[in-house]
Amino acid sequence: MPLLQKAGLGKGATRENTLILGDPLTTMRLPFEPVRHKMLDLIGDLHLLGADLHAHVIATRSGHATNAELVRRLVDLMQALETGGVIQRESGLDVREILRMLPHRYPFLLIDRVLEIEGYKRAVALKNVTINEPYFQGHFPAAPIMPGVLQLEAMAQLAGVLLLRKLENTGKLAVLWSIDKVKLRGAVVPGDQLRIEVTTTRDKDQVAQVQGVGTVAGKVVCEALLMFTLVDP
Repeated sequence: MPLLQKAGLGKGATRENTLILGDPLTTMRLPFEPVRHKMLDLIGDLHLLGADLHAHVIATRSGHATNAELVRRLVDLMQALETGGVIQRESGLDVREILRMLPHRYPFLLIDRVLEIEGYKRAVALKNVTINEPYFQGHFPAAPIMPGVLQLEAMAQLAGVLLLRKLENTGKLAVLWSIDKVKLRGAVVPGDQLRIEVTTTRDKDQVAQVQGVGTVAGKVVCEALLMFTLVDP
């Protein structure tokens, strides 16, 4: 150790905090202490991935630099899988998958299926409007119309699905911050299928802006510009 420190290395090293291999005065605190140390380093570095990893990992002469490069490559691979291609109806998100992504539950979950997702930029979903919706009991019961605010809420929920797909947003909540340029252009009634499309126009520094449009049978019934902040629950 004195030779290392004389060379300008390990200046803060002592026999209490440093294990020196080949030194007859060195005593290991645990069996195979260097191996355990390397394993903990690897596990800690892989934790920085921010996602569950189901893999068999073999590390040979690894260190923090090697581990960090592995994490970078895994992040690149995950992002490529997230952003590549369009998820069509056959492989879209059903309501069970939506429930795993959003905190909303009955009677406030307002999207039934996600049909398409393009990376973090665009998503399309459906809301099937039926007379069994609980809000119809008190909202114009004689002439039921889906409240415009709930059309906007359905739009916001789809935006949440889109934004929460991003790796860095894993485990966060997409909290609606503001609504602008709202237009309610037509009535949505029981029997209608509301098609919602959202497009990300800004996503930076935990703030995202999304343009949303709702249509029924090809006719625009609602549109709005939504602003979100991504927060820890």
